[in-house]
Amino acid sequence: MPAPDPLAPLTLVVGDEELLVSRAVSAVVRAAREREPETEVRDLDASSLQPGDLDEALSPSLFGDARVVVVRGSQDLDKSQHAGLVAQASDLPEGMRMVVLHAGGVKAKNLVTSLVGAGARRIDCPKVTKLSERKDFLRRELSADGRRVSEEGVQSLLEAVGNDLRELANAASQLLSDTEGPVTEEVVHRYYQGRAETTGFAVAERALEGDVAGALEMLRWGAQTGLAGPLVTSALAGALRDVAKVMGAGRQPSHVLAGQLGMPPWKVEKAQRQGRAWTPDGLAVALQAVAVADGGVKGGAADQRYALERAVIAVAQARGSR
Repeated sequence: MPAPDPLAPLTLVVGDEELLVSRAVSAVVRAAREREPETEVRDLDASSLQPGDLDEALSPSLFGDARVVVVRGSQDLDKSQHAGLVAQASDLPEGMRMVVLHAGGVKAKNLVTSLVGAGARRIDCPKVTKLSERKDFLRRELSADGRRVSEEGVQSLLEAVGNDLRELANAASQLLSDTEGPVTEEVVHRYYQGRAETTGFAVAERALEGDVAGALEMLRWGAQTGLAGPLVTSALAGALRDVAKVMGAGRQPSHVLAGQLGMPPWKVEKAQRQGRAWTPDGLAVALQAVAVADGGVKGGAADQRYALERAVIAVAQARGSR
């Protein structure tokens, strides 16, 4: 098996998860420059390679300078170019390293096989689509500096940030930088409570769980930090609609419903969990209360804060109603 060393002469990165692909390339460049600070990087797009481009990029300099040649989109190479790429990758000059990127899938799959046969160190970077995969990724990010990470902390950060892998990575890095100790649900909530839109989601989550006291506490805290009323009604309406959509779709695995409903799997799972305590009649009552409050916070109520509190109480009380 090829060595897992980032300084291996040939690295093959297979997959189209942008962040992971970028990290794989950066790891090779970083390792090369740690050994030789003046290492040059040549970045080539396979779809626009002209005859001789790769030869020129791989030709050793007069001074034997180190170089990393990155070939992107190798699946788009013409078949007539495959043999030449493999031959060059198999016999790289001293101090030269090549990183070949392939998007995965069946296109030019034989090229992947040939490069692995030529001794390439393979790194797989498939698209992260499942909730479990996203959780695994975030758990690794959060435990990178040896922190203990709770499952609730992982889930809370997912709900606060969303699905984009790069945003999740940035959020995890910032959280680790700004906090100490175990990463728990409480730590995540405390860290993100200053974001008005997140506070609106927190109000909605507590209301849908029937936690009147918790929802009102978050709402009153938000009022002190500038939380706009429409953000709360929007979060409440969105959460209720999610539950209604998932309930109406029947009992199916979250990844199946995600594709059918156009929702991320983690949001489907959350709505499924919340929906166990809701009935169609309860949802109708709650949505009506939110609609009234939405009109109130947009100019129809003399006391917008009171209108919001009434809506939050109505939603929490509608949970489980028949």
